[in-house]
Amino acid sequence: MRHLKKGRKFNRTSSHRKAMLNNLAISILQHGQVMTTISKAKDVRRIIDRLITFGKTNTLHAKRLAYKILKSHIIVKNLFEKISPKYKDRQGGYTSIIKNGYRQGDNAPIAIIHLLS
Repeated sequence: MRHLKKGRKFNRTSSHRKAMLNNLAISILQHGQVMTTISKAKDVRRIIDRLITFGKTNTLHAKRLAYKILKSHIIVKNLFEKISPKYKDRQGGYTSIIKNGYRQGDNAPIAIIHLLS
């Protein structure tokens, strides 16, 4: 039974799954939006919300926690100086997922996940 077990496995090992979701989060913070499957978008939304909340606190500890996921000082600096201040009055829900049809090869449902303005 899978009671109280969050997240999807995506038919990957835990390290591969973690790296995939972290890379999606990096791409969203760099480009503002990413096109991916709906289930991946729903899982990466949690990571993005956590990172932006770290950016709103703006402490050394929060920067270290963000670096642990983002692995780049440039992206962490961008998160804390440009992205997070836009959401200082917002209590969550920093992303939006828009359904965008189906992928041609395997008919997987596709969505665009982007940061709200």
